[in-house]
Amino acid sequence: MQISLSKANKMITSALRKGADLGLKPLAVVVLDAGGHVKAFQRQDGASNMRFEVAKGKAYGAVAVGVGSRWLDAQAATRPHFLEGLSGVSGGNIVPVPGGVLVKNKKGEILGAVGISGDVSDNDEAAAIAGIEDAGFVADAG
Repeated sequence: MQISLSKANKMITSALRKGADLGLKPLAVVVLDAGGHVKAFQRQDGASNMRFEVAKGKAYGAVAVGVGSRWLDAQAATRPHFLEGLSGVSGGNIVPVPGGVLVKNKKGEILGAVGISGDVSDNDEAAAIAGIEDAGFVADAG
């Protein structure tokens, strides 16, 4: 099973709606497939110009290691040499902070990830989880 464009757009729409419900700052939301390729992206009016790169880096890190970016954040605190190496081999494409959430099916298979940037990381993560679950998938924040 793959993430269809329709489901990717639903995740984005639902995540942005959750952001509005929570009163979050303007968000950028990216959906990646299991190979780390962009399936869909939207940036709200007022979101700063680097939000795509940060959102993609959060999601890419989750897909790259097979766990949500909250886990990467914890590793950065306890094993900085691991994150330094991971950053190096990924060409600097991993952003190890919450807000990159794996998209799984009910069998636990990784289908991709949602990355969000714009507010504080915990809020970005909450919006990502809402979008994933609203589209009928299982969220794994790490």
